[in-house]
Amino acid sequence: MKSLELLLKDEAATIELGEDLALALKAGDCVALSGDLGAGKSTFARAFIRAMADDETLEVPSPTFTLVQSYDLRIPVAHLDLYRLAEASELDELGFDEALSEGICLVEWPEKAEEVLPADRITLTFSHEGEGRRLRIAAPEAAFNRITRSLAIRSFLTEAGHAGARRRHLSGDASVRAYERIQTHDGEPTKILMDAPKHKPGPTLQDGKYYQQLAHIAEDAIPFVAISKFLRKRGFAAPAIYARDLDQGLLLIEDLGSEGIIDADGRPVPERYIEGARLLARLHAAPAERDIAIAAGVVHRIPDFDRTAIKIETSLLIDWYLPWKRGAPASEAERKDYFAVWDHLIDVLASAERNLLLRDFHSPNILWRASRTGLERIGIIDFQDAMIGPTAYDVAALVQDARVTIDRDLADRMMDAYIAERRASGAFDEAAFLRDWHLMAAQRNCKLAGIWVRLMQRDGKPGYMKHMPRTFAYLERALSHEVLTPLREWCIKAGILAPESAN
Repeated sequence: MKSLELLLKDEAATIELGEDLALALKAGDCVALSGDLGAGKSTFARAFIRAMADDETLEVPSPTFTLVQSYDLRIPVAHLDLYRLAEASELDELGFDEALSEGICLVEWPEKAEEVLPADRITLTFSHEGEGRRLRIAAPEAAFNRITRSLAIRSFLTEAGHAGARRRHLSGDASVRAYERIQTHDGEPTKILMDAPKHKPGPTLQDGKYYQQLAHIAEDAIPFVAISKFLRKRGFAAPAIYARDLDQGLLLIEDLGSEGIIDADGRPVPERYIEGARLLARLHAAPAERDIAIAAGVVHRIPDFDRTAIKIETSLLIDWYLPWKRGAPASEAERKDYFAVWDHLIDVLASAERNLLLRDFHSPNILWRASRTGLERIGIIDFQDAMIGPTAYDVAALVQDARVTIDRDLADRMMDAYIAERRASGAFDEAAFLRDWHLMAAQRNCKLAGIWVRLMQRDGKPGYMKHMPRTFAYLERALSHEVLTPLREWCIKAGILAPESAN
């Protein structure tokens, strides 16, 4: 167990702590709230639940007589008051174990059932001190680290001039990053807090490097700051950065809105996708900077989408998807043949046009700003993994959006819009671009097929598997180009694609 003490100077500070911990705790956390009557336990619990619900007016009655109140929120919360509990064994009758397995349990008067509560619980002990309260927090290391991270974010906001700002969960993604929407009390527009802690090294895979290094995945907040600076300099709508702590990986950035390029039913809005294709054409019409200075002595050099990065990504298909699909790993002969195919395809890419590659230019990372005009209607986020590589990659990522089904007609319209824009801006080799588009689409979908399985098996996130059928439909289209014939034949031989998919 690790612990810390805080002085909560007034009730507002206790409420603020409830908000901060609502952003730190996760399903499976049991929080024991100890202290005398009036010490702040109920004030904290009420603030925590309202923050989790993002509803400051939510009725949060005391569970003194009902013993438990349940809330179906972003993370389910069970609020228990055990003061009237006759025996610790009665905790089972309250559905405690089930509530903890699905969400967070806030337990007042935990002393009544101390022997049956989880040993790895988080304990908040409140005591009166002057006009305020003293709080001791004790928690297992993993939970303690989440709590102190949230408290560090609060300190960061205060130092940025936003003491007392309201924090609300916005999203997390498949990485370690998380985002919050920040409402200040000065009437300014909301801002976004980007929580991007440094990556922890994974297992060494090749040349003494781990996956993030080989694939050029951003390991801190510096690349985001640099690419934002570059995009904004070029006139594109990337978030302005208002405050930053590069050592901690904390950024306070512009809120570009919440409207995306898909409709309420998850279908693509054609106008918005086509405008996205035009934006890429404008981006590719001029060369990218390689080195971007963001502070004295801090320069981000945009990495290349090199042979190593391309192959480490395509390895996900054979390392994760294939064993899941067949129930057995690939043979050494299959691995040798698969990577020989990719070595040949990468050789083909030596002649590809190269520019800034945003890497994940698709629906989750594109915002629609209807009140703006022209390309300013497209807001761009989540570009910290940008590289220098084939320009066709981002066009493939948009036209074959991994999370949205793009029909052939809309895909063709996007391709036409991109090509027309490129032709208008100068010399453009359309045949080479189309070859590279199919190749990059194949590379991306081989990677994604493996990522969906890895997210399910390694990270406990099975929801991404719903994208698998779409990923293979896109892969089959990518493999229709003659340059991909060796990869198509390998996939058929390995049982990944049916023979008729070659038609």
